[in-house]
Amino acid sequence: MQAQTTQQTQQTKYSPQTVTGMHFWTPTIFSIKTTRPPGLQFTAGQFVRLGLPGDDGELIWRAYSFVNSPAEDTLEFYVITIPEGQLTPRLSELKVGDELFVDHTAYGFLTLDRFTGGDDLWLLATGTGLAPFVSILRDPEVWQRFKRIFVVHSVRWERDLAYYEELRHFSHPDVDPALVDKLHFAVSVTREQTPGALYGRITSLLASGELEKAVGATLDPATSRIMVCGNPDMIKELRAWFTGNGYAVSRTATPGPLVLEKQW
Repeated sequence: MQAQTTQQTQQTKYSPQTVTGMHFWTPTIFSIKTTRPPGLQFTAGQFVRLGLPGDDGELIWRAYSFVNSPAEDTLEFYVITIPEGQLTPRLSELKVGDELFVDHTAYGFLTLDRFTGGDDLWLLATGTGLAPFVSILRDPEVWQRFKRIFVVHSVRWERDLAYYEELRHFSHPDVDPALVDKLHFAVSVTREQTPGALYGRITSLLASGELEKAVGATLDPATSRIMVCGNPDMIKELRAWFTGNGYAVSRTATPGPLVLEKQW
């Protein structure tokens, strides 16, 4: 009886879902689509745990940000394979029809409710840190709330620019087409010079003023709201740059213009 009760408790916390799509942007960067557990609720910008059995049969769990909007029936996740990782090599081998375990609880504070006021929203990402920002853009709230939206995606190589065409020509059934001209999209590539892309790390582009020049806007703590998501080094650098330029990190009790989240 105890074993049965434990199993039932676990099933209320997570469940196997069916893989409905696999799209490889490169041999090591891909997106997974799955069915959605009934009752799973989240806010655009949050993440959830995904799991697969390991060699010992125990589930290996890792957190991944939603790419889909809260209203979409299909879940979507943006993944990079870590060769020595426990989970990502297994995720990369999934096929349509396979099972993937999905937790029923979403987490994270990279959400618009961390801000008060603001005219412009800046979404700064490296690599798979773009995922929560695509979710935010697919949700109507951001388009109604901000006058302008700036998305900057930084990658090592041009081939790593996932979701590039979607962001260049943004369109979504839940978003009013009359509002999409609010979106300004720029990319930076750090390991090679690429036509149409900035060259260098986001921190360097901010410090030089090149990023603001490229998007035709000026950052201002009074009117700009900043979200940052990506690798830990980038988070550390941008936290230092923004706080050194008058942007306070947003806290629950004291909202500020800056929110940051590590992607791993």
